[in-house]
Amino acid sequence: MKRRILCIAFALVVLVAAGAYAARNVREDIINESTIEQVSQRGVLRVGMSTFVPWAMNDKLGNLIGFEIDVARRLAQDMGVKVEFIPTKWSGIVPALLTGKFDIIIGGMGIRPDRNLKVNFSLPYDYTGMSILASRKLAASFTTIDDFNKPGVSIAARIGTTAAAAAKKFMPKANLKLFDDESQAVQEVLNGRVHAVVASAPLPAFQALKYPEKLFIPVPGTFTKEPIGFAVRKGDVDTLNYLDNWIRVVDAEGWLAERKHYWFETNEWEGQVQ
Repeated sequence: MKRRILCIAFALVVLVAAGAYAARNVREDIINESTIEQVSQRGVLRVGMSTFVPWAMNDKLGNLIGFEIDVARRLAQDMGVKVEFIPTKWSGIVPALLTGKFDIIIGGMGIRPDRNLKVNFSLPYDYTGMSILASRKLAASFTTIDDFNKPGVSIAARIGTTAAAAAKKFMPKANLKLFDDESQAVQEVLNGRVHAVVASAPLPAFQALKYPEKLFIPVPGTFTKEPIGFAVRKGDVDTLNYLDNWIRVVDAEGWLAERKHYWFETNEWEGQVQ
């Protein structure tokens, strides 16, 4: 009987040890598979982004500048790694993240429930809203969103963006024309082929100032409010924890507000752009 009890006790000890070993291995696997760990080991943070003025754009020398570029560089600096920017068409940016082409999306991506089914979002590090830029020739008398929500009115927007979603929601009766980038959409309204373009502020205001004889802002301010977050692959708690706390720190410093003011509320940077 005593021998049997000792055997059972020994078996229990072995089971507990095996369970602890397995749990430790699982924890180590989770840590090793996290994006933060992989980035630290690689020494490079690979950032998926797309050009949006003034979030990300090329200067006269071809270098990337903009609000999101500053954010990505500061994030990499605080992680003690280099940053590599991987320009990607907006319509394919989420699939590219999921297939491992880069580690994170830092590109003015609005936090939306449908996107959240495919990726995990950090806390918001910024808020934006949609604005409308109109043709003086085609929409001179338009002063409200309802004026654009009519058959025969054409609206341009960038494909796969919250701007396109906002145009569909607020102007469902209008004809929506989608383009790969905002420069094409703006060109459509400049050429008089559409009545207006919907895009994230402050791009419409900048374009109206640049081409006052052709373009104007019919509805002041923005007609939506959207939280902006970092997007990473699902199931990576360590990476989300780091990103959320990084946002809290730089926000408390006032650094995010200072960079937002520079890129969105001044034109001091315009001389750098082509």
